[in-house]
Amino acid sequence: MEASFIEELKKAGADVATVKEQLEYFKTGFPFLSIVRSASIGDGIRKLESTDIQGFMSLYEKSLPTLQALKFVPASGAASRMFKLLFEYLEEDESKGASSDFIQKFINGLDHFAFVKSLEKAMEENGDSLAEARSEGRYHSIVKALLTEDGLNYGQLPKALLQFHNYGSFVRTPVQEHFKEGVEYARGSEDKIRLHFTVSPEHQKAFEAHVEEAKSDFSDNTFEVSFSQQKKSTDTIAVTMNNEPFYNDDGQILFRPAGHGALLENLNDINADIIFIKNIDNVVPDHLKEETIRFKKALAGLLLSVRNQVFDYLSQLDAGADESLVKVIENYLTAELMVDLPKDYPTRDLASKATLLHNALNRPIRACGIVENTGEPGGGPFWVAGEGGRLSLQIAETSQIDPDDEMAMSHLKHSTHFSPTDLVCSVKNYKNDKFDLLQYRDPKTGFITEKSKSGRRLKALELPGLWNGSMAGWITLFVEVPLITFNPVKTINDLLRAEHQGA
Repeated sequence: MEASFIEELKKAGADVATVKEQLEYFKTGFPFLSIVRSASIGDGIRKLESTDIQGFMSLYEKSLPTLQALKFVPASGAASRMFKLLFEYLEEDESKGASSDFIQKFINGLDHFAFVKSLEKAMEENGDSLAEARSEGRYHSIVKALLTEDGLNYGQLPKALLQFHNYGSFVRTPVQEHFKEGVEYARGSEDKIRLHFTVSPEHQKAFEAHVEEAKSDFSDNTFEVSFSQQKKSTDTIAVTMNNEPFYNDDGQILFRPAGHGALLENLNDINADIIFIKNIDNVVPDHLKEETIRFKKALAGLLLSVRNQVFDYLSQLDAGADESLVKVIENYLTAELMVDLPKDYPTRDLASKATLLHNALNRPIRACGIVENTGEPGGGPFWVAGEGGRLSLQIAETSQIDPDDEMAMSHLKHSTHFSPTDLVCSVKNYKNDKFDLLQYRDPKTGFITEKSKSGRRLKALELPGLWNGSMAGWITLFVEVPLITFNPVKTINDLLRAEHQGA
């Protein structure tokens, strides 16, 4: 690095060593994961029987009064991608009418969107009529009223603040649905329901106002709601297609938000015993919440069961290890937690074995709900080979799998399950001290993507995904959960699915 460039970085408040590392990754790329096989029922994924579910639910419910439970909801992203096809439609000639099946479905389904009354009102305030615009084929007017600041401005709002579900006499946003979920399974110590939303700076005031409204809707409950923003210190440098630093038109080095992996810093700041992580848009109306609630409690109960056993073994190791205890813990690690021990483990002496077992147990724990693979884009559960060939259970994104590796691609193609971002986490150790979660991240699992700025192409670097590489060093429990618990809204028309209707 030239001295002048180092000075520029310091002026920008960037850490020079970190930027140097990022620039090297742009040149070398991130290594693909070494996929050994996909996880499946009985081979990395647990399938809970009804008695298991009831037992784990009961354990969780009995433990709640002494637990500080919290729902962590990544909610900072704008909804612009959700409306991508509507924005593209506005670029077309309006005389073509509904130029695609997607637009036709949107127009035909208008009455079934929870926001339709708000849309009608917005158009009336601008001297127009939704009914007339619809009958006259003025679909651009409708889309503009939905997306632009002259109407509902949905194209610039985060998904969290959009009206998702219609209950007849009222509607709910994703924020309000997460409040309702919190009431059902996250009422912890002091009878408080704790929620945390990650938000973008430009939307925090709107979030805070909406949260106060949501609290009034559930006034019989005590909520403790907190917010955080993605830290600027996690932004990563952008480069040209030739891997040189990218400069803005004003001559400043461009740094960009580093994807949801940057939220590991936010999660690391949370002080709670049990943390539920779920995406903002994965919500359903009340009449479909029962399975979600059951399995959230079951996942939490499983996590507590494992955590309690892990803590007990760690305390016993501290008191002094003998051959019998080491053998018991060794079997628990390999059979129950599916930890692959080093090849030289059998040849180690007792003290070395005890130390290794202690380190293997003394880690953050996550229970991950896994659903049947229906072809949705995203990550899935796999057995991955790491240093020394040791296997571990990981959530792997498609982009982390080498497209030229025929065997790995075959495992991807025939994988039976998918990860819907449904996690319950334990982030404190057996002495009740918080783990530093940054120590359990695999820095070699980042992503490089192509973007553009001011009409110029660039490369951007994303940190290891929050539930992918950022949790690579955690104890991982994969559990099959019903498909009905996964109902994401990736496009506006997803709200027309049966799972988001009939509220």
